[in-house]
Amino acid sequence: MTTVMVTGGAGFLGSHLCERLLERGNDVICLDNFFTGRKRNIAHLLGNPQFELIRHDIVHPIYLEVDQIYNLACPASPEAYQFNPIKTIKTSTVGMVNVLGLAKRCRARLLHTSTSEVYGDPDVHPQREDYWGHVNPIGPRSCYDEGKRVAESLCVNYHQEHGTEVRIVRIFNTYGPRMAPDDGRVISNFIMQALKNEPLTIYGDGQQTRSFCFVSDLVDGLMRLMAHETECGPVNIGNPTENSMLELAQQVIAATGSSSELTHRELPQDDPRRRCPDITKARELLGWSPQVDLEQGLKETVDYYRSRLAEEAT
Repeated sequence: MTTVMVTGGAGFLGSHLCERLLERGNDVICLDNFFTGRKRNIAHLLGNPQFELIRHDIVHPIYLEVDQIYNLACPASPEAYQFNPIKTIKTSTVGMVNVLGLAKRCRARLLHTSTSEVYGDPDVHPQREDYWGHVNPIGPRSCYDEGKRVAESLCVNYHQEHGTEVRIVRIFNTYGPRMAPDDGRVISNFIMQALKNEPLTIYGDGQQTRSFCFVSDLVDGLMRLMAHETECGPVNIGNPTENSMLELAQQVIAATGSSSELTHRELPQDDPRRRCPDITKARELLGWSPQVDLEQGLKETVDYYRSRLAEEAT
């Protein structure tokens, strides 16, 4: 039986990953400091004898015996990671050193979840793993973007110097049930505004694009890369179907049956104009491609937010 540690395991992505790992028969140690993670995300797992929850911040060392580590610990939405930028940087640097040290000592395989934000506001489209990116190192997003770039470098250097088994995934925009309603990302913003029949907030002209991957597809990609015997990455995991913000707004209005209109605000500094993964590597190496289209994914996500609103109303 494999013992797997998931840092950030009570978060949106981490909780879904913990579920899938338990379904595979693993012992799962969920590590979270609950900065953005929520106990409600993993409450249904607490009675499982193969699941253990530890409140811990990876900025501080921890000593456990594990076979695999999924490192998901880091706030991922701009509102969350800009709330405490120094803490964000420390999680991706000091925290990464601590997690790699644990992997080295245990001879555990480590999968690190990096991000499409390492590409910045890209000059290359779609983004391939061999593109080095176009990132502002002193901008408001740099605490996250540069922290994740350093984390990748640390993974590669531990692999080269110590033979630590590492896997690096670059995650593109992901959504689905358990994404916090107030986390500030576009799909949660749009759905919550639409369900309340409030205007949907469009930043800039709405022509900037993103590519949205449903959470079940994303988790499948993570687990496939962890299981690969030789590939270290980085590997892009995301949906290559590109949508403008205006297109997304209309799809959310349709999915919710809302009467919301659109309102425009100024585009935030360093907000990428286009973001879309080239997933050739994931297809060829992992046999992975997304299976859930945006229409179906939005339906499941809208249902989740409706139930959250109904809970709050009672």
